[in-house]
Amino acid sequence: MILAPHATWTKKFVESSIPYVVLGVLYVYLLALSWSPETLHLMFASKYWLPELPGITRMFSSTLTVASAWLHLLVVDLFAGRQIYLDGLRCSTETRHSLVLCLLFCPVGILSHFFTKAVVHLWRKANSDVPNVAELYS
Repeated sequence: MILAPHATWTKKFVESSIPYVVLGVLYVYLLALSWSPETLHLMFASKYWLPELPGITRMFSSTLTVASAWLHLLVVDLFAGRQIYLDGLRCSTETRHSLVLCLLFCPVGILSHFFTKAVVHLWRKANSDVPNVAELYS
């Protein structure tokens, strides 16, 4: 998505659900390994069943829990990056910088993409005679 955004193999990979299935199965496996009888109690320690930070902190003292959380974040970042990439293709907007930010700091990458889309839209509106990037790769 970052190195070859217009390559056919990139588009096929992004449109495939195989990476999400593989990562999802791995996540369920790690989650099952890290689950303990006290997991829910650690997460929802209050009488109102609301998550509390001290319990979640104790829960993350387990390496398996941290691994499953990291995989969870990786899948979310990948999914958000996929949406940014596909939206960039649809709108003919550059996405590489937003994808890098998304893989490092997901919400910042999403904001970057929204900002980039707005700037590109305004620029195209002001320069309506300039061709879209998608037309160059067609």
